[in-house]
Amino acid sequence: MITRPVKRLPIENGISGWEAISRRTFPLRFLDGHVNADWLIIGAGFAGLSAARRLLQLRPEDKVVILEASEVGKGTSGRNSGYMIDVPHNLSSGEYSSGGADSTRREMAQNRYAIKFAGQAAEAYGMSRETFDPAGKINAAATVRGMKLNVNFGHSLKAADEKHTFLDAAEMREITGSNYYLGGLYTPGAVLIQPADYVRRFAAGLSRELDLFERSPVTSLKRDNWIWTAVTARGSASAPKVILGVNGHVEDFGHFSGRLMHIFAYASMTAPFPADDFGHKASGRDRWALLPADAMGATVRKITSGGQSRIAIRTKYTYDTTLALSESRLAKMAQAHRRSMDARFPDLEGIPFEHNWAGRLCLSLNHVPAFGEIDEGLFSACCENGLGTVKSTLAGIMAADLATGNASQELAEYMDHPGPARLPPEPIAWIGINSAIRLQELRAGREG
Repeated sequence: MITRPVKRLPIENGISGWEAISRRTFPLRFLDGHVNADWLIIGAGFAGLSAARRLLQLRPEDKVVILEASEVGKGTSGRNSGYMIDVPHNLSSGEYSSGGADSTRREMAQNRYAIKFAGQAAEAYGMSRETFDPAGKINAAATVRGMKLNVNFGHSLKAADEKHTFLDAAEMREITGSNYYLGGLYTPGAVLIQPADYVRRFAAGLSRELDLFERSPVTSLKRDNWIWTAVTARGSASAPKVILGVNGHVEDFGHFSGRLMHIFAYASMTAPFPADDFGHKASGRDRWALLPADAMGATVRKITSGGQSRIAIRTKYTYDTTLALSESRLAKMAQAHRRSMDARFPDLEGIPFEHNWAGRLCLSLNHVPAFGEIDEGLFSACCENGLGTVKSTLAGIMAADLATGNASQELAEYMDHPGPARLPPEPIAWIGINSAIRLQELRAGREG
């Protein structure tokens, strides 16, 4: 028998604004007692839910069980900015796309494969445009350097024959109501999601076909006679095959140790404000989505529903080896968000932030996933490299294909990469990574 204790359980730092304004439509179930299944999935985020849907497509008669440590939408999957991006989006690089045309086309093909899968799920589970909106996105530039980065990105898109449109300052002002931006680069293939709504509606649809147990964190994972058993505080679940969709927490399950970077990204969301003449004058159109031209800048989104608008902003990053963040850290980041917001939207200075939170990203030095069969019957669909909405969706699909022996060109291409590279030992990694983050944030300047 092999038994692996899970070293740490997930921690939620602050309440995500997306989760706070989301509505849950299905009952909460806990694992109480023992269940047997054909497939066990640990984690009900983008990877776990996508793996489950793919398994039901490939093995509709099999029994699938999902275990989620928290509640769907409260964890990392409900804490991102809600962009499903088809074009290259490498956060560890100075530019989003630094590869050649062939690598750019390959990455876009993989991203679009995942987005198509997500779109089919959105249609099957009745998601509205407020939850899943194929509206595209804008890379917004607030500096001369940002404008140059957009031009470079445009060149890489042109080399790959990809549609894109440059926007000038007047067009950016018409969209956002702000004089802050010098220009933008629009690409039409991105989908904007309300991330907490998306995973909750996905889970609600799946829950009619499988068993989903929440607030059931796995404390140990053991294998006996080729059967895996996940133990929780109140029960256990057994299956011959397990898919881990736990992103950076795969290290806490005893795998990829010393090879994954855990980066906290910080975000805030305003209280609602009227979407009438004031809202339009202060912040432009009802809905828009901006990524920074510099990857270390500020991601900003405006949403409107029921005559009320909100703006969500994400900027500032830290590398941490702990899971819990202090209230003072979150407050400090919220102050930085306030300065960033007020510079962009001075007429909204009186609108307070209603929610401040942090979400944990997982990256590898060589920008590859922690993927594959890592033990007999145990599969990893982890390490999303800063684009969890798409990369984790793809990893979940590919893990289900790999585990069922469903060979495909997509799977062969997805697996054509080395494993995550080893990080320097601590505290060298902590010093080096945080120093690099600070230098990149300084270089980003007004983009942040």
